[in-house]
Amino acid sequence: MSTIGVTLGDPAGIGPEVLAKALPHIADVAELVVYGPRWALEQGADIAGVPLADAIRVRDIDVAKPADFALGEIHAECGRAAVLAVEACARDAMAGRVDAMATCPLHKEAIHAAGYVDDIGHQEILARLTGSTTTATMLMTPGLRVTHLSTHKSLIEAARYVTKDNVLSKLELCHASLVQWGVTDPKIAVAALNPHGGEGGLLGREEIDAIGPAVDAARGRGVDAHGPLPADSVFNRAIDGEFDAVLAMYHDQGHIAIKVHNFHESVTATLGIPFIRTSVDHGTAFDIAGRGVADETSTVAAIRTAVDLAQGTLER
Repeated sequence: MSTIGVTLGDPAGIGPEVLAKALPHIADVAELVVYGPRWALEQGADIAGVPLADAIRVRDIDVAKPADFALGEIHAECGRAAVLAVEACARDAMAGRVDAMATCPLHKEAIHAAGYVDDIGHQEILARLTGSTTTATMLMTPGLRVTHLSTHKSLIEAARYVTKDNVLSKLELCHASLVQWGVTDPKIAVAALNPHGGEGGLLGREEIDAIGPAVDAARGRGVDAHGPLPADSVFNRAIDGEFDAVLAMYHDQGHIAIKVHNFHESVTATLGIPFIRTSVDHGTAFDIAGRGVADETSTVAAIRTAVDLAQGTLER
């Protein structure tokens, strides 16, 4: 049975609650090590109405509960606790003490309030810790996988990021990751940036100058890449089974497709780091924190996916 490190995320959000709710659903597939303040896990279990088993292993992150703590509010101490939990779990993953890590959500304003001004999210924290220079996000939900050329960039900056070298690098990374996870000869579609695939340059030249040449170069290196394909149809083709993954050109292009198709079961995986990391595909949900109504489906899926990726048994 695989050992999975799970971080609680921001204690003021729904992370501790959804993890507590997930525990009974994953006992048969993984041994868990929980990273975060013990008080936050116990609080989440109380909200969820789930008793914590004595066997649960907790790597206690020693950050005291803020004196003015309130669920659903930004606290610098909570942001600090969340980042420290990610760092501790990542170091254990690199050292082989856990087989993979799964993460509950951070709150970007809270981690910035804690002084982590260069860490926009998990991907940036993990890149900093591992020294990885090329990383990517892949969203997965039953029937659809999407890798993103860029994630935390403004739309105008994301468009500027569409270069031949960047597209080629992410295609090779996506291919290598899928092979590592058990998908043989993966077939990857590449979404166009512009409407209708650019209409031969009438609606933009990125497809001609960057995306198309990158696809050709990738195919020359053994990557079964196809495109650029119009973004308004490529995801449906992947859902129908034509492709194993789609490379989207920017954050919302890929996220919207995944979340419309099947939001509750969607998870995130980080590509390009030296260990397996998956995550829930939702935020801290401050608006419902503490109400006991948060859905644990994505948490269960993230942990089960971490097991599949660690064992190289991802289904085609």
